[in-house]
Formats: sequence, structure tokens, C-alpha cells
Amino acid sequence: YHCVASKCRSLHGRYLATPWLASPHLQTLFLGIHGRPPSFTYKRQLYTVRDGGTIALDWLLAFDLEDADEIISKDSSTPLLVVVPGLTSDSDAAYAKHLVHSMARKGWNVVVSNHRGLGGVSITSDCLYNGGWTEDVREVINYLHRKYPKAPMFCVGTSIGANILVKYLGEEGESTPLAGAASICSPWDLVVCDRFISRKLVQRFYDKALAFGLKGYAKLHQPVLARLANWEGIKKSRSIREFDHHATCIVAKYETVDTYYRRCSSASFVGNVSVPLLCISALDDPLCTREAIPWDECRANKNIVLATTQNGGHLAFFQGLTAGKLWWVGAVSEFLCALHDSSYMHQQKAEEHVLHSSLESSIDKSPYVNILGDGMIAPVGNDGPPSSQISDDLKPNATVNSTQEDEEAK
Repeated sequence: YHCVASKCRSLHGRYLATPWLASPHLQTLFLGIHGRPPSFTYKRQLYTVRDGGTIALDWLLAFDLEDADEIISKDSSTPLLVVVPGLTSDSDAAYAKHLVHSMARKGWNVVVSNHRGLGGVSITSDCLYNGGWTEDVREVINYLHRKYPKAPMFCVGTSIGANILVKYLGEEGESTPLAGAASICSPWDLVVCDRFISRKLVQRFYDKALAFGLKGYAKLHQPVLARLANWEGIKKSRSIREFDHHATCIVAKYETVDTYYRRCSSASFVGNVSVPLLCISALDDPLCTREAIPWDECRANKNIVLATTQNGGHLAFFQGLTAGKLWWVGAVSEFLCALHDSSYMHQQKAEEHVLHSSLESSIDKSPYVNILGDGMIAPVGNDGPPSSQISDDLKPNATVNSTQEDEEAK
């Protein structure tokens, strides 16, 4: 797969940051405040997972850029890209829009798989997403592979989404239907990053800012969090670790925060990754420290291409005098397109699928949902249409209930 990387101009030579954004803190803050994202409109599809949770799938199809109102054919062979956003981010994040727009312009169909409770969707089950929760990504990827079996499928994870993606790839090994993937600014080792982000004053600023975002996420879903977790502790949380102690560990049933971090760190799963994987990290990332990068494990795995830059900040990598582009978006685009045009795409090997979550599937408990006037989603009970019903075509605001067994994959 290094032969594929050799065809990518962005991965050869030196990344030059925008001169007035040379600092990693300026890069990261500018991305969060503005980011200069392209303007376009997603098509939304609501997908109900096995335990009753609701995920918003936001699509930008290749022909949407041509103002055509189209749907994807089941026999389409157009490559499909799944994007997994970072912590408390959704499809409206500037970096996500840069990537989605870039790939759609190249003729790809792109879908952002928002985390539970994000993208304006209510939490409709007793399960929350976290930094190592791979069941949602697994179920979405399997669903898309069943529905569009002829479309080569790729995936890009960013920040905590990258950690989830790499962990999923390590869990699945050869059995994933993905043809290739990319990991951008992954934290890799959550224990190391936790220590790093509380080490210095400037890092503690990011820690508090992210904790503030997590508390905002919790307030959106207060009825659920107040019932499942320690609501008083959540309100007083001033760091990611404190939030994880009062919310994540209780809901996901981890004994301690460090137990959660160790079990969910993707660095432990790198050795079993069996698809072409491009990993990009900035050595000056103010959130995900270079100390956590699994250098030796990446070198030992022939499927992994690890690219590091001296500058870039967290998910930023602005380039050009006007900071109009993100360097990593171009690098990922080149890599995935070169991989798609090569003979190195991963081919799925049929294996008996094993549920990697300690949570049991509760298909019969899956609630049906209504779209409310404010755009949020709410459960309405269990006596709706048959749970195996799946819509045939992708349409704006389509709702999908998927609980049928993955017979084709088996």
C-alpha cells in the first residue's frame, strides 16, 4: 500500500502551514471558530440500530453538486465514503464539510454517520456513544454494504472518530467490507492523552473547552442522562475525565475511567488491521500528543501508512495564504482515489460475525420514532410497522428501521 501512497503528491514533500496560522493553537482555534467550510445541503436519513438508538446519516451525493435530485441505485458501483466525526462534532463541522465536498466533487457518494444524540437527533435508547463504541459504525457499514453491494466502500475517522474506526478495523480484521480507510488525528492511547491534556495550562484550556461541549451535549438529553448517569456530577464536571467518570463509565459499565481508556484505546488494535489504512497526525497536535502514536505497531503492519507532519494542529492543517484548504483533506482524497484505481483494495472474507459489545441486542425493545417540529427525534412506542422493514431508496429525511440478521455477510 506504500505503492499507492507513492502516487499521492501531498504525501511527498513538506506540508507548509498558512504563514499567519503557523501556531498549532491558532490552527486549531481558527478551525473551531470559522474553518471556511464550503456551502452545500445534506440529505438526511434516519437509521435505527439494534438497541433502538437513532443515528442521523447525512448524505452528499456526487450529483448533488450538479443540482440534480437523485437517489442511489442498489446496483451503483460509485465509490462510497463513510465519515465518522470527532467528539461532540457532527456533519456541520467545518472539517467534515471540507472532506465531504472534496470527495463529492471527485464523483464519490459521501455519508456522515453522526454519533448518537448529535446532529439534532434525540437519544432513543439507554446507550450512549463513547470513544471506543464501535457497534454503531459496524452496523452502519454492514447496512450500507447490504444495500449497495457493488459500491466499493471506504471510511474516514477524525479525532475520536479515528480512534473508533481503527478499533473497529482491528476487531473485524479481514471480515470488514471496507476496501480502505483513513485515520486523522487519532488520540491512539486514551490514557496517555488524558495525562497529556491535564499536564500544562494551555492543554487544560482545551480540556475544559471539550468538557464544556460534553456538558452541552448532556443538557440536550438531560432526561436520559439524569436517569442513566450521575447528573449532579455531570453538571460539575470541569474536565473530560470528570465527565467520563460521572457519565461514560456509569452508562457503559466500566469500573474506572482508566479501565475505559485502556480498553478503548485503538493502539491496542493496530496489529490486526487488515485493510489499507492511511494515518495522519500532526506532531504539534495540542490535544492528541505524539507520545501516544504507536510508531512500532504501525511500522510492523504492512497495511498501514503512517504520515506525520511537524505542523498542523488538531484536524486543521490549513494551507495557502488565505487558509482556504485543509492539507489532510487533499492527502486523504489522493490516497483513497489512488487506492480505488489500484488492485490493492481490500476484499472482504466471509466469517461468522461476533458481537463485540458487552451489551446484548434488544431487537424487540427498539422504539419507533417521530420527527418533531423542532427537528428532534422522539420515541412513540413499540407498536409501529414491522421492525424488519427497510426503505429501498435514499430520500431526504428517510427513516430506516434495521434489525434483520446480516445473512449476506455470513
